[in-house]
Amino acid sequence: MVSTRKISMSIILVALGVILSPVNIPMGPTKAFPFQHMINAVTGILLGPWYAVLIATAIGAIRISLGTGTIFAFPGGIPGALIVGFFYWYVRKTDYSAFTEPIGTSIGAVISALFIVQFFPRAMPPIFGITSQATLFVIYWLFSCVPGSILGFLVVKALRRTGFADRILIPTTVRKESSNRR
Repeated sequence: MVSTRKISMSIILVALGVILSPVNIPMGPTKAFPFQHMINAVTGILLGPWYAVLIATAIGAIRISLGTGTIFAFPGGIPGALIVGFFYWYVRKTDYSAFTEPIGTSIGAVISALFIVQFFPRAMPPIFGITSQATLFVIYWLFSCVPGSILGFLVVKALRRTGFADRILIPTTVRKESSNRR
């Protein structure tokens, strides 16, 4: 069901992702963006997997067009958003689902290493003697997605504590009906 509240929240989160996009970490041909992973965790939990995928796609496209992101924004953001949303909405409704974001990002890292990085002359620089591009992408992107998922978890907890998360998710008519029953 399409909700005006969810669409409004989506627009706000895309705007937040764009505003924070200059805060990135250059790693080889990529620009790691921890706030994308934070937004993935928040949207996956509060809005669901499909909204999370749309928001990650929109932020990635805008970042690329502004020059604050690279083509790696898509495989770096979309799988993490999908995994968090899927895990929360279909497997187990717990805020700890935010910590599944690195699983999706690691999948995106492997996709990037296998299919996209071959078109770039400058690959990931070796670290600790590791030269496998897939392993390097996973390692480097973990530096971005682990702090991002922790931030996302903390933001969701703060939104729940203030009651804002419930106001986003529960339509006004349902709240009025439940308050009339008391």
